[in-house]
Order: sequence, then structure tokens, then C-alpha cells
Amino acid sequence: MDSTTGFSLTPVNHNHTNSSCSRDNVLKTVVFPVLYSLLFLLGLSLNGLAVWVFFSIPSRSHFIIYLKNIVVADVLMTLTFPFKVLSDSNMASVGLRVFVCRVSSVLFYLTMYISILFFGLISIDRCRKTLQPFKGTNAAHLSHRKLLSGVIWCSLLALSLPNMVLTSRSPTSVYFKCSDLKTAAGLHWHEVVNHVCQVIFWGNLVTVIVCYALITKELYSSYARASAYRAGGASRAGTGKGQRQPQRKTVSSNVFLVLAVFFVCFVPFHFSRVPYTMSQTRGRMFDCNLKLFFFQLKESTLWLSSLNSLLDPLIYFFLCKSFRTTLFKTLRLPPGTCSWLTGRGPDPNTGSTPLGDSSACL
Repeated sequence: MDSTTGFSLTPVNHNHTNSSCSRDNVLKTVVFPVLYSLLFLLGLSLNGLAVWVFFSIPSRSHFIIYLKNIVVADVLMTLTFPFKVLSDSNMASVGLRVFVCRVSSVLFYLTMYISILFFGLISIDRCRKTLQPFKGTNAAHLSHRKLLSGVIWCSLLALSLPNMVLTSRSPTSVYFKCSDLKTAAGLHWHEVVNHVCQVIFWGNLVTVIVCYALITKELYSSYARASAYRAGGASRAGTGKGQRQPQRKTVSSNVFLVLAVFFVCFVPFHFSRVPYTMSQTRGRMFDCNLKLFFFQLKESTLWLSSLNSLLDPLIYFFLCKSFRTTLFKTLRLPPGTCSWLTGRGPDPNTGSTPLGDSSACL
């Protein structure tokens, strides 16, 4: 839909009222379809492999449970890309464009906000793991996290279903917007969902920032204590301490991968939505060129949000040791492969991997 999207996406929007303000330029009809096609091919391959690997791993930690939910959301999001490609490139029939409005775009935004919620939960879990590294996870807590995951999916599905059902009008022309297909109740519900989505994003943004501020503070304190200990001339730290320090630094930097993916994928889109929404709801304040600029900005940042489906496998690989172990077994690679990259190779003396056992996601 033309206004800010809450589980609704603008499909082909042939501007039949003002040809000079048409959105059907090369960026929309060629560049983005090519980019989404690449995302689809790469994302389907990586996430298909991630599904194969993850569902061979027992859900023994909060982190694994959250990652499994994200990989399901990513697969579903990836499956919506071909419909957007056909729609934006003007190759879709009227019926397919109606399907994009009623189903495909709703699913796209549903999976986006599910991912945002689980990124918030992962940030809380990473913060807990950093502040309380020796606190274990019992079966009751795992059951609670599985229940929470189910509640998240059911709640957002219940929130998005009316956007499908209430997009029930038939198009009166081959040129239409998603909003033209919504009933009066559908437009009102869309506004409600829009506000809920804003709360979801900004709430999780605050959560992510607070959690990683605490993680940064704790890691800085940890390094300060380690430096002071070495400076004090503790003889037993000697050689062994020097060997483990590079691995510890690498692990610490990998922790911030979640933060990086969140900010790259989700923050630009939600900031661009504000001026885009204003350009759609307060049209007299914006001329045609400015409206087109904000539309292109919104579409560009929307692609960054879609890029999340391709970047999430990096989180699985770098932060989840059991994922790497199972992946290497699946690909018939020896243990410790890519340890130079992850900083978590087997210890040369003990053969064990730093900071966890083979079943843990750290």
C-alpha cells in the first residue's frame, strides 16, 4: 500500500493520474528486481542449508531456539521475493498483483517483524550470557522459550490475517494500489497494525541498544581486569594467558554481529518510513519529485531489510558453535575448519574449543 506499510507492500503502482510523477523508472523496474532476484537465489540456498543444519541440532539453549525461529522467518520471507520481482518489473498479471497485496506482502512484513522481535530476544540472551556466563539453562526455561516463540508467531499472525481478509475489493482498473483493494475496515486495521509495528521496532531498538551497551561495558571491564592481572606479574598466567587472549577478543567482536545486522537491515527502513509516510498523508507539503525521492528511499531501505535473510546465516555461523560443527559434518569438512576466521578452533593442548562444549551456542 502506498502509505507506510504495516504488513502491506506497494506492488506495481502505475501512476495514471500524473505521468510525470510515475514510479516506473529504471530503479524500480530493473535494478530492484535484479537485486531481489539475487537475494532470492542466494537466500534460498543459504537458508535452505541452514534449515537442514538447524533441525539436526537439539534445542538445548535459548539462543538455538531463537535462531531456529529466525531461519523459518527468513525462508518464508525469501519465498516472497519472486512475487515482488514480477510485480515491480511490470511482468505480473492483475491477478498476481492482487495476490501480492493480499498475501505475499503481508507475509513479507509478518516475517520481518518476527525477526525483529527475535533479534531483541537474542540481544537479551547475549547480554545475560555476558553478564552471567556460568548460569546454565534448565528444561523449564527452554519450555518457556518455546512457548514464547509460539505466542510471538500466533500473535503476529493474528495481527496480520485481517490485512489479508479485509483486502477484498476487486480492482476497478489495471492501475491500482494495495489501498484501493482494502475495505474501510481494512484501512482502519492497517493503521492499527502500523502503530503496533512501530512499537515493535522502537521497543526492540531500545532493547538492543541497552543490551549491547551493557555487553560493551562488561567486556571493557573484563579486558581491564585481565590487563591489570598481567601487569601485576602473575606468573601462572604466562604463556597460556597470552595464547587465549586473541581468541577471547575475536569472540567478543563476533558478539556484536547481531547488533550490526540489526542496524544495517532494520534501522534505515524505519527511519525512512517517517518522511515517506508524511509525503503520502500530507501530499500538499511535497511536490512530485520529493514524493518520488522518498518512495525510492523507502524502497532502497526496504531492500536492506530484505538483506537480513542473507546476513542472518553469518550470525548462525559465527555465534553458534553447534551450527558450525553440524555444518562441517554435513559438508564433510574436518573439525576446526575456518578456526582462523571464527577464533574458536580447537585448543592445541586439550583439543577442546574455547568458551563452550560441542553442543552449545555461545
